[in-house]
Amino acid sequence: MNIKQISFRDVNQVIAHQLGSVFQPTYTAEGGLHYSRNPLGDLMEALVPHPEFKMLGLRNIPQMPENSLAYSTFSWPGLIKHLRQMLIANAKMEEGIDWQVRPPPLGSFIASSHSTNKPLHFNTSIANLVILRGKDVHSVDLGSFRDPSLYTSWLNPQDAFNAWKTPRAFNKYEKSASLVSNSQFLLKPLDNVVGKAWNMFASKAYIHQYTKFGIEEEDFLDSFTALEQVISSYTTL
Repeated sequence: MNIKQISFRDVNQVIAHQLGSVFQPTYTAEGGLHYSRNPLGDLMEALVPHPEFKMLGLRNIPQMPENSLAYSTFSWPGLIKHLRQMLIANAKMEEGIDWQVRPPPLGSFIASSHSTNKPLHFNTSIANLVILRGKDVHSVDLGSFRDPSLYTSWLNPQDAFNAWKTPRAFNKYEKSASLVSNSQFLLKPLDNVVGKAWNMFASKAYIHQYTKFGIEEEDFLDSFTALEQVISSYTTL
C-alpha cells in the first residue's frame, strides 16, 4: 500500500478493512432477499463443522492505496484466481504468491498418511467461505473453490464451501472478494508462538509476575497442552 512509515493507525485501518469485508451486510443464501441478521452465527455454522478445528484465517483482495483506485480495473476471474492461489499456497498478500503450489491429485493420499504425501507448502482446508461484493456478483464462477482436492477427506466438499454475495460495493472498490478459511493458514505462526513461549517458560521468564496473582505453573502447562493439541490436529489434515 506504499506506506513508508507504518503506524498503529495504519495497522488498525487494515484490520478494520479486513473485518468489514466479512461482517458488512450480505446475502448468505443464493438468491436471498434479506441480509443475514446473524453473520457471526452463520460464519461459525459454515466454517466450524468440528469442535476441534476452530482457527479461521482471513484474506481480502484487492487492497491498495485509495489514490490508485481510479486507475485500476478488476475482473472477477482474475480476483478469484488470485484468491484461490492465496489459499492453497498460504499467501498473506497478492504480492509474492507461489504459483508453483498445486493441490494434490485426488486419491494420491489418504488420511492416515498425515499429509506426508502432499505437495510441499500445500494448505489443506476444512471449510472455506468466499464473500463477493460489487458488480455482477451473481454471475461469478466459484467452481474452483469446490475442488475436492482442496479439502480434508472426511468432509463432503459440497458442505465445505459456501459463498455470500451482495451487489453493494465495499470501501470504494468496484469489486472485492474475501476468503475466510478454516485451514492450515495459522498453523506455522501458532507453532512458532508456542515454541517461543515454551522456551520462556522453561527459563522461568516472568513466571513470578503471574504466580503472585494466583496463576500457577500448572495453568501454563494446561494451556500448552491445549494449544499443542490444536497444532497436532491441524498438522494431520
